[in-house]
Amino acid sequence: MATLPDSLSAKFKGSFAYKTVKDRIPSILVKVIDVLARSYGKFKEDYGKEGVEEAKGVVGLLSGLRNEMQTDKPVLPLTDSRADVNLWNRYLEEVRAVQGSQPSWFTSAWLYVECYMYRRIQQAFEASTMLRTFDPFRAQKEAGLLNSESPIQSLASYVQQATQDPASLSQQDIHKLLNQLIQVNLWGNKCDLSISGGSENYQKHDPIQQLASLKSFIIVDQTDQIWNRINQPKTSKRVDLVVDNAGFELFSDLVLAELLLTTKLADVIHFHLKVMPWFVSDALRGDFMWTLDILRASSHAAVSRYGNLWHGRVKDGTWVLHEHDFWTCPHDYSKMEAVAPDLYADLAKSHLIVFKGDLNYRKITGDLKWPHTVPFSQALRGFLPTALCTLRTLKADLIVGLEEGQAERIESEAEEAADWMVSGNWAVVQYCDQL
Repeated sequence: MATLPDSLSAKFKGSFAYKTVKDRIPSILVKVIDVLARSYGKFKEDYGKEGVEEAKGVVGLLSGLRNEMQTDKPVLPLTDSRADVNLWNRYLEEVRAVQGSQPSWFTSAWLYVECYMYRRIQQAFEASTMLRTFDPFRAQKEAGLLNSESPIQSLASYVQQATQDPASLSQQDIHKLLNQLIQVNLWGNKCDLSISGGSENYQKHDPIQQLASLKSFIIVDQTDQIWNRINQPKTSKRVDLVVDNAGFELFSDLVLAELLLTTKLADVIHFHLKVMPWFVSDALRGDFMWTLDILRASSHAAVSRYGNLWHGRVKDGTWVLHEHDFWTCPHDYSKMEAVAPDLYADLAKSHLIVFKGDLNYRKITGDLKWPHTVPFSQALRGFLPTALCTLRTLKADLIVGLEEGQAERIESEAEEAADWMVSGNWAVVQYCDQL
């Protein structure tokens, strides 16, 4: 087998990985500490003085973690009682064996240490009794939805109007609608709070009206291959959405899922969510159900209609919510079949898996320094439980599947030439059904 490229890593000074480990993720950690400090009054109200003392203990652990990170200390084994601890600690041993040295923040793979930071944040909360389920990113995620009220209303009205008589829709109408909602869903991925270091990053404009001006920024667009797959006659069609961010992006996931069901392109949708707070804005089951509650309570007729409809879909099993430890482990997806065979076997039952966002893209492609022209199928390194696609705005210096000279052309045309791969302004819709 050909030698694989190096992992993206902070050891490459000046790279986006280096900037992330040096500046971005320590900044996110500071914001978590600040959220806890500002919540002391609430903790006292809810739990008494013991709650404040526990919060201070968590702050102490997180401050220590920040120091470890900034001084490039060795990555430490996990010590809490969560079920995934052995998986993480075995991975650390494997990295140590391959690297031939003690893994540390600036010498190891970026994907590993960034995931490890969020897992260590969770470990700090696991050390408490009263705050074990506290989500330090919850307020930001909720603000992401509440501050996107106008585009949510616009999108809900548009889709309700377009699908009010599904039986009258031609194949051409459905194809056009699917293309539009895939693009809305794709650009909804710009609303990512980890890339902005936890700063505000909300959808502000009518998403349908934006599509024409954004079209040229989709540098690989295999939407028609998704259509060809999803439009195949089949007795049972399950579509899986591996969800990324809460907020407007999650709403756009739900709208896309609804279109697939309404037009009979799918008969059941499986959503895969995180089991713990992750990369600031990643969606948990609680975020999913809270979103439905907010939509149901809306004074906007189309929004509340969808909120009630979707709440019913969760209850009747047309929408199935999943959580699995693998999504918050350090492994890239080429290891899924070996590490989480149950998850791999379940995904293999799907007609199409839709992977959302930058982190999923990094894990699909191994977060390696691939030449930009390497085929997407090659970068999967054997991971293909079934046909899959990825909807991703670029927020890491990693891209595959480009034509010869395409990256150089984009770089010469981009306003942010040095940062075009990490700005979130460019996007890909990539598809694979055979290796």
